[in-house]
Amino acid sequence: MDAMKFDDKTEEALGILFEQFWVLRSEEPTAYQMIREREHRLKRYLADKFGFDLIIHQHFIKLEKLPVDPKSWMGIQDFTEPMDYAIFCCGLAFTERRSVDEQFLLSDITEDIEEVYPGEFPLDWTNYQHRKSLVRALTKLAELQIIKTVDGDLELFATNEDEEVLYEVTVYARYFMRSYPDDLFQYNSMEEILASEWSRHKSDERRKRVYRKLMFSPVVYREGEEDPDFNYIRNFRNRLGRDLEEHTPLRLEVFKNAAMLVLQERKQRYTLFPDQKAIVDIALHLSAHIRTVLDRMSVNEMGEMRLTFPEFEQLIAEIKDEYGHGWSKKYRDSTPRQIKTDLISLLAEWELGYVEVDTGIMVLQSGFGRIVGHYPDDYLQREG
Repeated sequence: MDAMKFDDKTEEALGILFEQFWVLRSEEPTAYQMIREREHRLKRYLADKFGFDLIIHQHFIKLEKLPVDPKSWMGIQDFTEPMDYAIFCCGLAFTERRSVDEQFLLSDITEDIEEVYPGEFPLDWTNYQHRKSLVRALTKLAELQIIKTVDGDLELFATNEDEEVLYEVTVYARYFMRSYPDDLFQYNSMEEILASEWSRHKSDERRKRVYRKLMFSPVVYREGEEDPDFNYIRNFRNRLGRDLEEHTPLRLEVFKNAAMLVLQERKQRYTLFPDQKAIVDIALHLSAHIRTVLDRMSVNEMGEMRLTFPEFEQLIAEIKDEYGHGWSKKYRDSTPRQIKTDLISLLAEWELGYVEVDTGIMVLQSGFGRIVGHYPDDYLQREG
């Protein structure tokens, strides 16, 4: 274990590894070199605290990241249908069977994908939705630089199934998929795949679970009275906090029902809340407003507030009257019901709230109570 505090460059290198899928030497030579020069310290720390493998290749560097609990935001956000993922995986299978720098036509890969596609119904490229799904999948393959466009425009395929594009297989094609302890065909579910990961970490599974949860989740919540992961955070909060502050720019905050990592100052390297979306302003105003009306709110033992949709819309109407003059035009012109839809999506994405499937009740989680937002004084003075 490397107990020494990371210097600024090593800390930055760690942030790059967590924020990016991989670092390609041809695209980011400076970042590649910075990580390469510090690989031994990084490898020791990542293996000891997270149980992660750091792959150093002559063409790229990749941190194999596997969460404790998969979340929807961890997927490919450009994909809109399960078909997108299926076609993407079929495309990966096609490229893995080709040699580096081998060229192929769009018609070659579409024919291969048709043959191996596992869906209940066959693909039909005369179907516009199927073509759009293929465009999304191949666009992502190109963005990840698994394939390279040599000639042609894939977007034209969306409107014409006879359109051709010339591609080339890159050196990265065989390294996108991570390695598993056993053949994938031996697993029957996602849960089995996740469980197999911990067979390598039996002696220190709890610590690695906690580090992964803290680093990958906006908030880690206490799940009942006997939550071993949260109890570990509470019992070792000082040691965890000190270690994270010595190796990252993050600070650990622990409350009765929630724990989270926060940044003292915004760093562009990290994905953070709040971000620049207009709906975030409304979320911050809602949290500030709730503090002023706590006497009419009920909070359970887990720090959660439960609201019906009419009650939630009423709160939105109240903050619109108070803060709406500074909102974006879209939300100034929107009704509370319209704003509610976007607000629910935002809160769910950042694990600050959710809608119960069975009851339709809006649940604001305890992490939401840790944020607040007001207009700056100069804005209020200027606007009167």
